[in-house]
Amino acid sequence: MSDPVRSLLAHSPQELEERVVALGGRPFHARIARRELLTNGVLDYAAMTGLPGSLREALAAAVPLLSTREVTRTTARDRTVKLLLALPPRDSREATVETVYIPPHEPTSPPPEGTATPKGATLCVSSQAGCPVGCPFCASGLAGLARNLDAHEIVEQYVAGRAVGPIARSVVMGIGEPLLNFEALRAALEVVHDEMGLGARKVTVSTVGFPDRLARAARSKPRFQLAISLHTPDDDQRDELVPAMAGTPIDAVLAAGDDWFAVTGREVTYEYVLLGGVNDGTGHADRLVRRLAGRRCTVNLIPYNPTEGLPYARPESGAPEAFRARLAESGIVATVRWSRGLDSAAACGQLRLRAGGVTTN
Repeated sequence: MSDPVRSLLAHSPQELEERVVALGGRPFHARIARRELLTNGVLDYAAMTGLPGSLREALAAAVPLLSTREVTRTTARDRTVKLLLALPPRDSREATVETVYIPPHEPTSPPPEGTATPKGATLCVSSQAGCPVGCPFCASGLAGLARNLDAHEIVEQYVAGRAVGPIARSVVMGIGEPLLNFEALRAALEVVHDEMGLGARKVTVSTVGFPDRLARAARSKPRFQLAISLHTPDDDQRDELVPAMAGTPIDAVLAAGDDWFAVTGREVTYEYVLLGGVNDGTGHADRLVRRLAGRRCTVNLIPYNPTEGLPYARPESGAPEAFRARLAESGIVATVRWSRGLDSAAACGQLRLRAGGVTTN
């Protein structure tokens, strides 16, 4: 028999059927409960009227609907909602993750040329509690890695996000390095695709691009789009900005991106955080052009989002557009992506590991 303290999604479909039968139900009742949660977004057993009343009571007592718990909810001026979710304690250690619901943008005037303005709400999901990559400009790695998330804990972020509002697309760009927890992520995205209805082209996974892991992911019939965080065209500087990749040449990362495209047929997006006075000059743009020449790809330019305690600044006014124009002149498709939720620390690079709702630095 399954451990009775495990949540509904922590059980495989077969395990849940066995658990439901043990509680006096029928196997198809397990499928109803799972469908109510994942497809219909029902967050209370009492509201699952397709189940017998006695079974609803038994499930509520024995099988928690969710294992994660919302600790805080912060809403920014632009309506971006950041959820701090507590994970079940493990080895007497508590950890949390942050998940961000980004509503559709409502511009008061037409956006500048080359600015990304996606339609529909986007959910930003975390794959690990903490991050081992250690990028010095990113808050997510300040406290290191607490642990990997289980597949059901990733799925539960989608459940929590959908409770805020409809989701048109998702980015796995929150806390953590997805390729270092790939099997759990892949299992989670299968559920998100098959049972929550979010198409493979509506989900983007962001990674720093470990070549060997990326090659395996490409051959696993991935149901997501790929973004690789590059941040610089220079090997020495990338060793500093992406410490976990130190010693891995940029050419090897780009070759892994080429391999992804050859195997999956899906273009790669390269992400580039623009750090004022660090990697945002015309020389950097020109060298990036040479790196990407002839490649089918898109570049997302992300002006740095300030984080307390980190010695970086946003680019000067006009620098992001000048960088984008330099790429565009050479035939490289590039957009500037201004992050949402900046005033509530919900923007790209600002999410971090927290314990009990308190930042752990």
